[in-house]
Amino acid sequence: SHCPACARRKRSLRRSQCEEGWHLADEPVTTPDEPTEVQRAWVEQRAIVTAERDHLAATGTAGPEELAALDAVIADLDEEICASGLRGSVDRGSSASTRPRRSRSTKRRSDAPDLPKRPMTRRTVGRAFEDPATGKVFRPSLFVTLTLDSYGRVKADGTPVDPAAYDYRRAARDALHFSKLVDRFVQNLRRVAGFDVQYFATVEPQRRLAPHLHMATRGTIPRSELRQIAAATYHQVWWPNADEIVYEGGNLPVWDEAAGAYFDPATGEVLPTWDEALDALDEDPDAEPHHVCRFGPQVDAKGVLAGSPDADRCVRYLAKYLTKDIAECHAAETAAQERHVDRLVEALRFEPCSPRCANWLRYGVQPAEAKAGLRPGFCRSKAHRREHLGYAGRRVLVSRKWSGKTLADHKADRLAWVLEQLGVTPGEEHDDQEDGAQRPAFPFAVTGNGHAWEVARPTDPDVPPREHRLLRAVGEALKRRTQLDHARQTSLSATEEAA
Repeated sequence: SHCPACARRKRSLRRSQCEEGWHLADEPVTTPDEPTEVQRAWVEQRAIVTAERDHLAATGTAGPEELAALDAVIADLDEEICASGLRGSVDRGSSASTRPRRSRSTKRRSDAPDLPKRPMTRRTVGRAFEDPATGKVFRPSLFVTLTLDSYGRVKADGTPVDPAAYDYRRAARDALHFSKLVDRFVQNLRRVAGFDVQYFATVEPQRRLAPHLHMATRGTIPRSELRQIAAATYHQVWWPNADEIVYEGGNLPVWDEAAGAYFDPATGEVLPTWDEALDALDEDPDAEPHHVCRFGPQVDAKGVLAGSPDADRCVRYLAKYLTKDIAECHAAETAAQERHVDRLVEALRFEPCSPRCANWLRYGVQPAEAKAGLRPGFCRSKAHRREHLGYAGRRVLVSRKWSGKTLADHKADRLAWVLEQLGVTPGEEHDDQEDGAQRPAFPFAVTGNGHAWEVARPTDPDVPPREHRLLRAVGEALKRRTQLDHARQTSLSATEEAA
């Protein structure tokens, strides 16, 4: 809706990523590149400064100001390491943090069926089947659709038959925690399948506005086991109780700047902090989770063969809504649908979306990392926004070994293909400008012949008006498209003549 051209390009890129990894016959290569000398130098410097800082802190020979200065140096080094191209975080946690990690029993719920478990094998490619009559080898994969449970009967347009009986609170909580439920499903799927199942999944809303999952998986497992996995998958949210309203309207907790905490406006007592609320939850043997998220009984699984029309159709379906907001996928066309959206947004307004959500004040708990100015019902997280309808996670979920490439690698492949079709070498220059000035053949080409390029500013005297620049950009894009179409037609004609 903001830039259709960018939307088409990104959707096409995701389709290429999905197609390339779905029916791989060989294990993808995921060996990382060797570090450069610059990267090694930054990491070594970071190690030296970290060792010195830890030694001074352990021996007590440095004051707070010296340690703070070293922490600032370490932060600068981390920025340089990231800028050098290394992915990930050098230090995932604060060196001064000694807070133990909370853990809960992994015992399965009594109302969830058990799952079979197979020994894991180090492979990501599914089984191949050979036709004894023809000798042809088939390597099928799956296209799976998972939906959430029912919240009440709905009509064909997705609106509830009885809005008063429709469980909007559970619908809101399921949407908020849907991404965690998907993670649990993938874990269970790999345990049952016995190999490292790879997937390309997209999250879309149903007409009733509940999120559901379309997932392309490499390899197959029996459909009966797939339904068993979905039925046995759940996610428990161990948060404080948020069913009873403690403060609302004008009776809201007040921020104390001196204490750095919120207190009760009537009694003056400080509200329990987030950690204190979790401690009380841990100590209660009869405590129940804040919410339990599950899939519904509707599980659709379809076998797909490489190169078949079904495979292309499924890929298009996976990328159908990727460039739309959740609320744009099924836009409200009637007054009943608009009211359905309004009721769901209202249920999401006061539902806590994270430990730092301001809505916790409504239920008598200070949010994590509390600060002044928090008001229930005015959390800035995009989960509460109308265009997201509770789901604030990524719309595309791709496993690490899907194609053995990152999205940047797929972009580079597409660029290399275009340049090859046009017979253009990166860094090549030509002087087709009216003024005779040389420039790279494409805006993304790199030159190393001593020229320096910088972004022109609108106030520069030699910069033409915006209208002229737009017309020039459109003209250049049309010219490149014509050149590419001509190159593809020439290549196709040569192939047909050779055949």
